[in-house]
Amino acid sequence: MEKSPLMARQSVVRVPKTAELVAARVRRQIVRGELKEGDPLPSEAELMADFGISRPTLREAFRILEAESLISVTRGSRGGARVHAPDIRVAARYAGLLLQHAGTTLEDVQGARLVIEPPVARMLAEKCSAKGIKALRDHIVQERNAADDVVAFAELSTQFHELLVELSGNHTLALVVAMLHDIIETHAESSLSRRTDQSSIERALRSQEKLVDLIAASNPDGAEEHWRKHIRMASRRMLDVVGSKTIVDLFD
Repeated sequence: MEKSPLMARQSVVRVPKTAELVAARVRRQIVRGELKEGDPLPSEAELMADFGISRPTLREAFRILEAESLISVTRGSRGGARVHAPDIRVAARYAGLLLQHAGTTLEDVQGARLVIEPPVARMLAEKCSAKGIKALRDHIVQERNAADDVVAFAELSTQFHELLVELSGNHTLALVVAMLHDIIETHAESSLSRRTDQSSIERALRSQEKLVDLIAASNPDGAEEHWRKHIRMASRRMLDVVGSKTIVDLFD
């Protein structure tokens, strides 16, 4: 008798290993905030007793969580496992690997920023609070104070973009933009070292200040158009150095 499609599917269902179930329980506690950044996990002996598992199974669960950067394990008599909150860099790296595998170009990644960020500028001009505007202005002051250090300035400049999206209140967009920026930063160092000077830093700062002024003036059209031009020009400067058809490469 032939198996039905449902029975065929059921026959290949994989039962999770005990280590995977243990890792899933700890992962759930971390994601829900029951375990905080820096919290130590109980000793191996306590965990083995709590879960009713062997040491090899527990250590396999640890390896799963370590691979996800949710814990770090220190060996030795004073060692143990310590909790880490989910990190955007881990998500960005995996997303970058997928993009690299697909042969995605940096031009493509920059194009995604062009689709996302200008509408975010519009959203802020429509609803940004006085507190949010102050946060943007204060951040620009930090950038000015770091203008003599190209690497520090670049990091703060990236954070300005991420702050814009964070202030929009859309957590999904904030995650996507942070991932895109993390991928782009991997390739930006050569562009920075060869192209960034004080005049370009000053232009970037003036552009940011103009954006905040447009947001504060509740000018959605102006804010969106200005930020579109800003993203387009910044992308062009980077791509002129590293190459528009350069494939995303996290191993370069």
